[in-house]
Amino acid sequence: MKIRVSYGTAIAMGLIKARMLAKPRTAYLMTYHDGRCRNNCAFCPQARGSEADLRRLSRITWPAFDVEEVVENLPAGGFARICLQTVDYPGLVSDVIELLDLFQPLGIPVSVSITPVDRGTLMEFKSRGVDYIGVGLDVASERLYPEIKESLYSWDDMWRFTEDVIDVFGDGKALVHVIVGLGETDKELIGTIERAYSTGAWVSLFAFTPIRGTRLENAEPPSLARYRRIQVAHYLIKEGLATLEDFEFDEKGSLVGFGVDADELALVIPPEIFATHGCPGCNRPYYNERPKKEPYNFPESPGKDYVRRVLQSIL
Repeated sequence: MKIRVSYGTAIAMGLIKARMLAKPRTAYLMTYHDGRCRNNCAFCPQARGSEADLRRLSRITWPAFDVEEVVENLPAGGFARICLQTVDYPGLVSDVIELLDLFQPLGIPVSVSITPVDRGTLMEFKSRGVDYIGVGLDVASERLYPEIKESLYSWDDMWRFTEDVIDVFGDGKALVHVIVGLGETDKELIGTIERAYSTGAWVSLFAFTPIRGTRLENAEPPSLARYRRIQVAHYLIKEGLATLEDFEFDEKGSLVGFGVDADELALVIPPEIFATHGCPGCNRPYYNERPKKEPYNFPESPGKDYVRRVLQSIL
């Protein structure tokens, strides 16, 4: 049995010799399938209609290794968590359970990002050390979801799955993945973030990354300024400091105001909101960005001075 390992994770484990700019605190792994995903997400290298390299997910390379070698080397990485990404194919659930059985003796908590499965399967995962589930909603606009996802699972299916995850694992244990920059308006995006938190889920933000060979290879990623505005809005909603009605939008649905000025926001916005947000221990280094550019999601907090500088630039 093989498993894919993100390039940075493989370096941290000693499977590859190379330099790292930021060490991953989580071991990022992906199920191995000799073929493409059953779904056809326009942004994804793994999609059934994609011509991209199957070793890629977002801009990261995921080489394949024998699973026994990976399990043997996982302790060397000093990881706080295992994050298992999945590709949708027949037999996926049995493969995931087999992998979880191999991981369980390590005593490392596990997150699984997976397309909708039934509650019985979620209970099987939980009994094998899984404590968080990633829900790949991805598209924040119900209007655009069918066009961009071309998935076996509808917009409503994803929200029902989110509720099932919360019922089985508890509040905050469903991580709804939302990609900024797929054509949605800010108003749609913030409304989806608010829906997730009102359901009892949490949100993990990503920035759209164009990958050669995908349907959206020629689309533009979101501007850093737009992404920062969404990070601020996300924090305010997450902490119960604002609702959708408190924000100001223009006629195109773009976020133009938070209802307060930069000085007021600086008192409540911590620098950690500009870092990666996911399951405990997740720092996901350089998943969306090139190392020489300012990251959308910092692998570590950028510090207090950064907050005022950002707020002055986006307000």
